Amino acid sequence: MIRAVVAVAAALLLAFIIIPLAGLVLHLAPRDIVSALQTPAAQSALCLSLLTTVIALAITLTLGTPLAYILARAAFRGRSIVDAIVDLPIVVPPAVAGLALLLVFGRTGTFAPVLARLGIQLSFTTAAVVMAQVFVSSPFYVRAARAGFLNIDRTLESASATLGMGPLRTFFFVTVPLAAPALLGGAVLCWARALGEFGATIMFAGNLLGVSQTLPLAVYLNLEGGSMPVAIALSVIMIAFSAAVVIVVRLFERR
Repeated sequence: MIRAVVAVAAALLLAFIIIPLAGLVLHLAPRDIVSALQTPAAQSALCLSLLTTVIALAITLTLGTPLAYILARAAFRGRSIVDAIVDLPIVVPPAVAGLALLLVFGRTGTFAPVLARLGIQLSFTTAAVVMAQVFVSSPFYVRAARAGFLNIDRTLESASATLGMGPLRTFFFVTVPLAAPALLGGAVLCWARALGEFGATIMFAGNLLGVSQTLPLAVYLNLEGGSMPVAIALSVIMIAFSAAVVIVVRLFERR
């Protein structure tokens, strides 16, 4: 009896997840999806999303890897506070994150005088899209990378040192390859989160075609504007990307 109840409960939740997604994917014929994706707005949003997410991922890898390594290996006062700060963007609502970025880096924000002297404008630009994506997605990579560094057998790094390899060579040729599954899995999750970012982007970067209109924003705009086929086609693309991300992360987890 208990097993039956558990099975029914699990089936209901799975159905609740699968049916809406399947309904969305099957709503349009493949030729209609291809036709909708050929519109200038759809292609612009797709190209902009791919460009900004790749840049955001590169920034996260460059800055997040040292941070993850420090959190995994260094013992210092306030490490738990730093750890909590890294997690904040995960739990802070995206709209709040976007407002925070706007109040600091916007035209009338805290750093506005400095940015104006340098001739830099960040809000409502493509750079703002990248900043919003980094803000909301970087914790996913840092958390995964930290776990990867923690799970490495330290004796292998010590053996590398005894063979004459310095700390930097040991890191790149021993530590990183050993932590590679976690690093790659975290990178994929980071990219996926950046791709799906909506709230922080629309608050800080706006919804300007060719400038800040990413895939999620294009879905919203086309839905509000009555271009349902385009909204559905872009949604199907995002579902395909999400499914690919899940598959890749599962492969890394098995390793």
